[in-house]
Amino acid sequence: MSARAARAVLVGLLAALLPACSTVPSSSPVTQITQVAEPPADAVGIEPQAPEPGATPEEVVRGFIDANASTARNHPVARQYLSTDAATSWSDSDGVTVISGDYAPVQAQEGTVQVTAEAVGTIDERGIFAVGSEDVYARNFTLTDESGEWRITNPPDGLLMLEPDFTRTYEQIALYFLDPTGTRVVPDPRYLVDGEAQPNAVVERLLSGPSPAVSAGVVNPLNGASLRSTVAVAGQTATVDLTFPAGTEDGTVASAAGQLVWSLQQEQLGLQTVEVLRDGQPLGLPGLPDRQTRADLPALDPDAAPPNAVGHYLHDGGLRRASDGSPSPGPAGTNTYGLSSAAVSVDPRTGQLALMAGVSTTNSPTGAPATLFAGPYDGDLAWVLDGSSFTAPTTPGTRSEVWTVRNGTDVVRLPAGGSPQTVSAPTLAGLGRATTFQLSPDGVRAAVVIEGTDGTQLYVGTVVRDDDAVSVRDLRAVAPSVRQVVDVAWRNAGLLMVLAGDPSEQKTVPYTVGVDGFGLTPVLTNGLPEQATALAAAPGRQPLAVSKGTLWQLAGGTWVTLVRGAPPLDGAAPFYPM
Repeated sequence: MSARAARAVLVGLLAALLPACSTVPSSSPVTQITQVAEPPADAVGIEPQAPEPGATPEEVVRGFIDANASTARNHPVARQYLSTDAATSWSDSDGVTVISGDYAPVQAQEGTVQVTAEAVGTIDERGIFAVGSEDVYARNFTLTDESGEWRITNPPDGLLMLEPDFTRTYEQIALYFLDPTGTRVVPDPRYLVDGEAQPNAVVERLLSGPSPAVSAGVVNPLNGASLRSTVAVAGQTATVDLTFPAGTEDGTVASAAGQLVWSLQQEQLGLQTVEVLRDGQPLGLPGLPDRQTRADLPALDPDAAPPNAVGHYLHDGGLRRASDGSPSPGPAGTNTYGLSSAAVSVDPRTGQLALMAGVSTTNSPTGAPATLFAGPYDGDLAWVLDGSSFTAPTTPGTRSEVWTVRNGTDVVRLPAGGSPQTVSAPTLAGLGRATTFQLSPDGVRAAVVIEGTDGTQLYVGTVVRDDDAVSVRDLRAVAPSVRQVVDVAWRNAGLLMVLAGDPSEQKTVPYTVGVDGFGLTPVLTNGLPEQATALAAAPGRQPLAVSKGTLWQLAGGTWVTLVRGAPPLDGAAPFYPM
């Protein structure tokens, strides 16, 4: 992040201040975790059983894996399943591999047991999850006879945990950093041992910085700061006493305070207020009370929903409001442009619907296969670009601009009142052809559906802004077990909603999955007349879906018509202004 961008963050946050558990389904793959922090000394959990006399090799291996989920320091019970030498040399702090609960230990030959399971990903010593590079976990355990009992001689360094044990032993915490405009916090999910997720552990991880996947796209006002003492908790108030580098300006300190409040006031931590001290003294900054809550910093809400951002969709080439099916104002509400997809940006200063962009495949003034139009929401749209194809336009919630992918590989950004600009996406073309491209509400991440040699898969990349240069970097697979992805939308800043094929049911169904790829979970389809073909989602809004050429919204676990008591409305390509 450039110095100019960092200054913009501080100005943005001060302007905002002065006025004012993912779950993992049992069918998920293996998770590999490396350098996981040791459990707290006073950890209490479901402790495993010691080896039974006369246990078979399979029972010994299964017992060892079960014992890896212990919260006891040094895992003494797990060591009882190992040979004398292995129990001494085995390191339980070199990482953890989590395998699906339906794994099968099979004795291939006497003294050898093979464990095979699906694979999920990795979590490092900072609690950062990454999707695994392999679909299947397979390992041969060798055992020896020690005093008439089978014992393992070659345990893998680190912990090997079943997926249900992982979800019981670990909990997800969101660390928050700032987007480049300084107007929103950006979630960076972490996984901490249950009981370890205390305020001090959260602050230490904030001080160590964002995860590599998102670090180039966010700002960390706590960079260079350090704790003067352990975070103190009295009742439901946490006190964080920090030392900042010499010359740190009040704007940076205010940004850091907002970051700390949003990161510490989470349900898992049980805190109501946060007090931030600088070298033992209250901050004394204008507009900031000594003890702060998220309510004191509403402008930073990562899931803020603009009040005017009702759902929209297309019908017969015209733009309609999902609230009642009425046409939008201006020519776009008619069939003037023959639109097949569209997006509308909300002006972050006024909250009004502003810049609109739409794609037409039937009404190009130049006869091109596809044309991008743009203009004011309630006014005339002008020609912007031609191409062989465009993905449905998308907008961030922090800037007045529209993005799309032209011809499958060329990412284009259109600022309000400006000319289209090429966005560097160096790895996109090598992965395949983008069919869907959706920016996160904070504008820091991009969810991309890419059609490659192995089908259509979901990727998430980071939007990096360095002065006037903008790029999408580090496209990484999310939920690689899902191969036939049709559509994707942002349920909130840290959760994706995905429409993809379900091989077991031979149809397309919706899922949710964390932005890091953890916790792929099916969404109920009750009420839909048939499988969905498109979807839309946004923070604080009911998801929309297209089924049998009609629009539906998810309400209370059931898909219902947009207008209560009325027949479903015909339409396609739903979206929420952002």
